[in-house]
Amino acid sequence: MRRVLDLFSCAGGAGWGYHLAGFQVDGCDTADRPNYPFAYHRGDALEYLDHLTTTGDIDRYTLVHASPPCQAGCALTIGTNTSQGWGGDHCDLVAPTRELLERTGLPYVIEQPNGRAAIRKDLTLCGEMFGLGVLRHRNFELGRWATARPAHPRHRGYVRGHRHGVRRDGPYVAAYGKGGGKATVPEMQTAMGITWTDVHEELTEAIPPAFSQWIGTAFSTARQEVLV
Repeated sequence: MRRVLDLFSCAGGAGWGYHLAGFQVDGCDTADRPNYPFAYHRGDALEYLDHLTTTGDIDRYTLVHASPPCQAGCALTIGTNTSQGWGGDHCDLVAPTRELLERTGLPYVIEQPNGRAAIRKDLTLCGEMFGLGVLRHRNFELGRWATARPAHPRHRGYVRGHRHGVRRDGPYVAAYGKGGGKATVPEMQTAMGITWTDVHEELTEAIPPAFSQWIGTAFSTARQEVLV
């Protein structure tokens, strides 16, 4: 069976999508994640990846997905937070993650939010592509494989909430932070299609499973075309 290693896995939004696409999933994160729905290794994701590569155990995987911490390059940190003098220094783990992924020799996916993270934007996915109640734009760098970029449909309206002194209604909820009309936990669960965790912090960091289900299906199709 095809198997994916889900690094920096958080509560399993990406992992669940790969599961829906027919993959067996193993996760890894530094925090205790009792809600993670698949086999799970608690530890440093990069140290674990290095260990798997050195021992050859990485060969049991078909694909590696990595969502390294994004605070150093995400739009919120470099925009609002920076302008207000909030927050501190953040470590950018994208480059070391890519270096280790290249060492595996396996196809891989690196996921990041919109911002200045130094990844190729081979794919940009949006909740509107899947009829979701969030926009949740995410960029994906594809290593050692490729697929066509899907069309980005026009948004149907605003994200509901209060921002920059303006209150708006709209078809999407803000699945981050608290206050100012941000989504409640049940609203986030419904909007993203995540039912197995009700932890606010895990939901605000998750990607909708529909994103990785699309990627997993596209990867499987691309591999089949190569074999033919």
